[in-house]
Amino acid sequence: MSTSTLPDQLPVVVIGAGPSGLAAAAHLTARGLDVTVLETGPLAADAVRGWGHVRLFSTWAELTDPAAEKLLAPTGWTKPDSAAYPTGADWAELYLQPLADVLGDKVRYGATVTGVSRVGRDRIVDADRDAQPFTVDLVTADGREERLLARAVIDASGTWTLPSPAGGNGLPALGERAAADRVSYRVPDLKDPAVRARYAGKRTAVIGSGASAFTALAGLAALAKEADGTHAVWVLRRGISGSTFGGGSADQLPARGALGLAAKAAVDEGYADAVTGFRTDAIERDGERLVLVGDDGRRLDPVDEVIVLTGLRPDLSFLTEMRLGLDERLQAPLALAPLIDPNQHSCGTVYPHGHQELSHPEPGIYLVGMKSYGRAPTFLAMTGYEQVRSVAAAIAGDLEAADRVELTLPESGVCGGAGLFDEPNAQQNGGGCCAPAPSPAPTLVRIGVGATAAGEADQASSGGCCG
Repeated sequence: MSTSTLPDQLPVVVIGAGPSGLAAAAHLTARGLDVTVLETGPLAADAVRGWGHVRLFSTWAELTDPAAEKLLAPTGWTKPDSAAYPTGADWAELYLQPLADVLGDKVRYGATVTGVSRVGRDRIVDADRDAQPFTVDLVTADGREERLLARAVIDASGTWTLPSPAGGNGLPALGERAAADRVSYRVPDLKDPAVRARYAGKRTAVIGSGASAFTALAGLAALAKEADGTHAVWVLRRGISGSTFGGGSADQLPARGALGLAAKAAVDEGYADAVTGFRTDAIERDGERLVLVGDDGRRLDPVDEVIVLTGLRPDLSFLTEMRLGLDERLQAPLALAPLIDPNQHSCGTVYPHGHQELSHPEPGIYLVGMKSYGRAPTFLAMTGYEQVRSVAAAIAGDLEAADRVELTLPESGVCGGAGLFDEPNAQQNGGGCCAPAPSPAPTLVRIGVGATAAGEADQASSGGCCG
């Protein structure tokens, strides 16, 4: 299209054909707006397929968008059992790909966005800026460069491509890059024979404290029951407390609570040791093995493999010409950040939010889905669906619908925030519903197997107290 085309005559460009991106396209389509979805991968939900072996802790009832269901209905699509828990592969194949197929040529595959700007305006220029269409530069799978014009841009590209490193200071640990052949940043698919062989009979360090780390620990514990010599070392930046293993039976998403309990069982049964208060500073070679070195000088016993599951980060590299208003800590929109701050929110206390909280100084661009949460780890699919419903209404000019945001999230059963600075001995009351529970001093602990009575008592409350 010509750069003289009026913005309102241009399509909305959605970056990413994942759950939130495709839901955005469904809502825009339902409102009669033209939309183009740009997906880097060869199929829809390329990032979801990357963790396709992992089972979600949300049921199908929480994983489909109402506008998308309406779009799918005429095709004969049938929603899977609402009470079932799909894997990532199930989600992609049974819902996300059919939705992309219904959208047809609105979805372009093999299209990697390299830059977003305004026609004839870099980020410095004010004059007549808001009246100019957006430009979206992309590279196709065969290397061709293209430029699209857009009336608005919805970035739903997620955070999958930028896993956080092992370093306790947020940077790669010294030697981490050199040890790349023994370091992974994904939950291993232990049903894959090659992956299974990599970890069977090996000593593996798992760095991280969230659901992904729980999944990896539970998987390695199951492998240890079949392959002698398999053992995990769970590296935590803070101490063990009542909230370490999640909310357990108090979690309103039962599968999420069970995941934490499975990780606790891995430690209790001796298949994993927990190292607390350890912030990785370096990863050193010791022959064919690796040694983790803490910023306090401690050195852990050598391991064969390292799995780093310390979170994900938003890729902002193609948005440098956009005037974004992002929180300096979370890299989330300024108005949204206080609502999702992990220092404060983990008991279902995230407030309803929509286009207003997702807006930036640059009108017409929105970060939605996982990307809107920046580095915060508490995102749920239903949050993204409500976000894009509101954003689509705002782009269509229906502010009454856009402002009407309603969202109730299931409580985690974990009280207070996890904290952005993981002080090993910090009390984690975080404004939650539990009394403060002190963490033990940094140490190597085995809970349940040969544990002291005090250690067992400390773990008795790991089910949380928000139920």
